[in-house]
This record gives sequence, structure tokens and C-alpha cells, in this order.
Amino acid sequence: MKKQLLATTAAITMVGGAASAQDWNLDWGGFMNQHVAFTSVDVGGALTPAIGVAAPDYDGIDVHSNTEIIFSPSVTLDNGMTFGINVQFEGNNGFSVDESYMTISSDTMGRVEIGSENSAGYKMMVGAPGVVSMAINSPSISSYIPFSAAGIGNSFRQGGLSTYTEVAGNNDVRRISYYTPSFNGLTVGVSYARDGVTNAGNSFAFDSKRARLSDVFDIGVGYSQSFGSVDVDLAARWGTGSYASWVGAAPVINGPSDPETWGIGAQFGFGAFTVGGSYAVNDNGALFGAGDQEGWDFGVTYDAAGPWAFELSTFQGEFDNGLGVTKDEYQAYRLGASRDLGPGVDWDIYAVMVEADAGNAIGAFGPGVGTEIEGTTIGTAINLSF
Repeated sequence: MKKQLLATTAAITMVGGAASAQDWNLDWGGFMNQHVAFTSVDVGGALTPAIGVAAPDYDGIDVHSNTEIIFSPSVTLDNGMTFGINVQFEGNNGFSVDESYMTISSDTMGRVEIGSENSAGYKMMVGAPGVVSMAINSPSISSYIPFSAAGIGNSFRQGGLSTYTEVAGNNDVRRISYYTPSFNGLTVGVSYARDGVTNAGNSFAFDSKRARLSDVFDIGVGYSQSFGSVDVDLAARWGTGSYASWVGAAPVINGPSDPETWGIGAQFGFGAFTVGGSYAVNDNGALFGAGDQEGWDFGVTYDAAGPWAFELSTFQGEFDNGLGVTKDEYQAYRLGASRDLGPGVDWDIYAVMVEADAGNAIGAFGPGVGTEIEGTTIGTAINLSF
């Protein structure tokens, strides 16, 4: 009986697929960024490595790759509602699934997203403009300059390294989001995730919320409008969640407070110039502020006549190490240019300078050793998108 049901299901699927294939827009696309860069890195601190211990060497030429293949088929029904699928495959991690979610949308109801994806607050954020694909408002530059060796860590989706934040740094967790239609340029988005488990695939284990970050709520507000020759993009976001209330069989007594994140961002376009920036905070609820982060970015771009565009930008981040005296710092500066070579083909050249300082003077190589990282990367990239 089971085999018969499976065979019937398969037959229905095949017939239904053949009948409706012409109604579906079978979109797919993706991108590949290939970077080649020379990096020079200095490691410093209050002490030198012990006798017989070699200092780390990060100098040299290396390649950085970023690739995704994105499947996004959709179908629009007679009632005007559009149902879609978005599945993103990482091309540099064994072709693993990055994000996987469903969309339901219409002009009057807005858009619903269900599945493993970033929050509405994250997706609606606005930061400094840029023209090259090597980001500094993210940990991407650590591919060349390992600033985590200074002891400041590598906190993903948090304010010390990026203004595109998530609550407690959760990423691509299973959630439901809703975005309103645009009202004269104003859009509002809200998201809810039961827990902070990152899983783009199926999970048949229904875990207890008491053992992890849970009840993650986010809201984002965006405004985009043009006033004559001036283009304006504004954004604000806030999010919160609940930390684990139990460890094993024991309740947490006097544990951390609930984590929060918030941020604001803006961009303004004046002819060939675009200027903008953002600021974001992660309050991670630990005692004495340990783990709290904040950061801001600012940048300007110039779209020259012809195929070239230019940029100058910076990101500044701080990490509270909980000692109450000093803070860990991350600073990055980027100068870049990009040339349009043809449809979906760009060529980038750029220089990035990074300074990272662990104020607690305890780095990856012992007290006072490797507590500071200063690096410069000069690189070029070919970016393909389709």
C-alpha cells in the first residue's frame, strides 16, 4: 500500500509539473568573486615571543573566493498572488545550502518569507555605499588580515565588525517575516524566530527553547524616495530575544539579561556622488558589559562618466571586554575603484588598511603577545553575476 501511495504521488507530481511548468518562471542566477591580493601584516604587543618561538607570518599573495548559485523560481496565480522559492548554494563550502525559504507576495498584501533567512531588520538596513566586492563592514577582509589573532574575536553579525547585525549574532535561522507594501517609499518589516538554530535544511528534532537563544523578534523600517535630483534611503532596526534559562537539568540563576540589537543607516545620492553611513549596537546581556559591541561606517562613492566608479570608506568597531578599563577595537579603511567590463562583469582594484587592538593585552599568543594587528591589503578582483 505504501509503495502504491508513493507511486501515485510521484505520478501526480510528474503530471502536475508537466501541466504547470509553463506557468512557472524558472529563474536562477548567482555570482562569483575571485580576488588576488598582496597582504603585509605586523603583529605587535607589550612582549616579544619567547626565545625559540617564531612570530606569526601572514605576509604574501593569496586568493579569496566568494561564490553562490541561487535558484528562485516563482509562479503568479490568477488572483495576483505570487509564490516563490529561494534556495542559495555556497560554492566555496562543498556546495552547501546557505539560505532556503519560501515567499508569498502581492501588490496589496506585501511579502511573507518563511524559512531559513536573515531577519527583516538585517535585510532592511542601509550602510555606507561601496563599489568593490571586498567588504570591510563585515569580517570578509579577515581572509587576508587575521585581526582575530589580536584577541578581539570574530563575532559574526554583530556591531563590532558590521552594522548589519542580528540578535546575539544569529544567522539564517528558521523564521517567518512580513514586509508591508511601500507607502510613498515607507516599508515596515517584522520577523519572528522560535530559536537561534541555524539550519537551512530539514530538522526533525524539536529542541527545547530553554537550552538556547529563543523567541527572537526583529523589526525594521525603511524609507526610499527621490526629491528632484536627490535620492534618499533611510533605515532603522531593533531586535531582541531570550537567552537560555536552563543548562542541562539546572535553571540559570542570575544569568545574562535578554540580548538586543539596534541600528540606523542612511544614504544620499547627489548626481554622480553617493554618501552614507550607519551605526549599530549589540547588547549581549553579559555582566559588566562583556561581549557588548558597537560600530559605525561612513563612505562616499563617485560614478564617473564612462565605465569607472570610485569609493572611499571606513568602518570603526568596539568590543567591551568586561574589564571596565579598556575596549578592544577594530578599524578598517578602504580605497577602491571598479570598472564595468560588460553585462555582469566588473573589475575591482582596492587597498584596505586594518588596525585591531585587544585592549586587555591578552592575545592569541599569550599575555601581551600578538595583542595588536596592523595589515594592508592591495588587491584586484573579477566579479561575475548572472
